[in-house]
Amino acid sequence: MNAPANDDSNLTVSWVSYILHLIVAVSVVTPGGQMGPALLVVALVIDLVKKGDVTGWEASHFSFRIRTVLWAAVLYLVTVPLWFFFLFPGWVAWGLISIWFLYRIVLGMVRLNAQRPVSD
Repeated sequence: MNAPANDDSNLTVSWVSYILHLIVAVSVVTPGGQMGPALLVVALVIDLVKKGDVTGWEASHFSFRIRTVLWAAVLYLVTVPLWFFFLFPGWVAWGLISIWFLYRIVLGMVRLNAQRPVSD
């Protein structure tokens, strides 16, 4: 197996995953974003399956995306009660979580483009 081709393949998978995450991040704040959760699950599965195939700086991107999705899911779930009791705080909380999610995805894309690892 040719190592550079493998690196190119993993790099392509990373870009596809980041683009799916970016679509989800944008669809959260736009009307009609019903496909967002499905795309996020697809991206998460891709990252979980391919994570063991990468090493070095590329591996940090897979871990980074997985952690980002898991933390966002926890934060969204913890703040769900705000929607039931107080509409405005729920909207604010989910808006802040969405901005944080978008920031992390853009940060990861910038670092991936520079072929640098990401860290928390």
